[in-house]
Amino acid sequence: MSADFTLAELLVVAASEAWRGNGELLASGIGVVPRLGASLAKLTHSPELMMTDAEAYLVEEPVPLGPRGSYVPRFSGAMSFARVFDCVWGGKRHVMIGPIQIDRFGQTNLSGIGDPFKPKVQMLGMRGLPGNSISHPNSMFVPNHGPRVFVAGEVDVVGGVGYNPARWPQGVSDRHVDLRLIVTDLCVMDFGGANHAVRVRSLHPGVSLEQVRAATGFPLEAAGTLPTTAGPTAEQLAIIRRLDPHNLRASVIKGNPSAFAPRAAGKPS
Repeated sequence: MSADFTLAELLVVAASEAWRGNGELLASGIGVVPRLGASLAKLTHSPELMMTDAEAYLVEEPVPLGPRGSYVPRFSGAMSFARVFDCVWGGKRHVMIGPIQIDRFGQTNLSGIGDPFKPKVQMLGMRGLPGNSISHPNSMFVPNHGPRVFVAGEVDVVGGVGYNPARWPQGVSDRHVDLRLIVTDLCVMDFGGANHAVRVRSLHPGVSLEQVRAATGFPLEAAGTLPTTAGPTAEQLAIIRRLDPHNLRASVIKGNPSAFAPRAAGKPS
């Protein structure tokens, strides 16, 4: 592992693990870190993943972020909007999204904050969350771990389906819900808690479990003795920097800190 990397670069590596062992499906990362994570996965541990150029074609190697200059993508086939939906409805896609709210059982909100009929803040709306969250695997990325994102009770607008037992009446199964990882600036979490509740899986360098719990609005379980989130190897760093030649990742976390920089406990989002 290299000793010189930013928190954003550590998060890219953590995000890439969401696609490990997925097989031949469409990897979709929404946002800088998730997209770099999916790209890193394809170029290292999961070459069988399918990727697009974010426009209309499948590509054999991930396309770098930002202006392409003289770079010419290696196209391998068409990927129309209709074909994307074939992957979505057939369960052959794994997306990493960035919700504005997540609750204990993985319900997500992209729509707005406050009363749904008179929101304080209006966001994107439902988008594809209701169908996507029950049709194929989903993971999440949160760049600022705090209780405004990880809310007590339910999210203000339930757009993405989760494991909340109260939302699944008797005789109705949640077996089609497949939530995998949540990568934040403090830790990596999964849904291995009681009734598929959110659970801490690893802690980033210098972060304590108490710090994560203080920044979370609901009771948070932990997966036994927690390891430190693995940082990038020299090879992984080289790939990340090649895929992001304009250093867009530096804008993801305020101040673009080192992965080892201290952070205040229980900071608000």
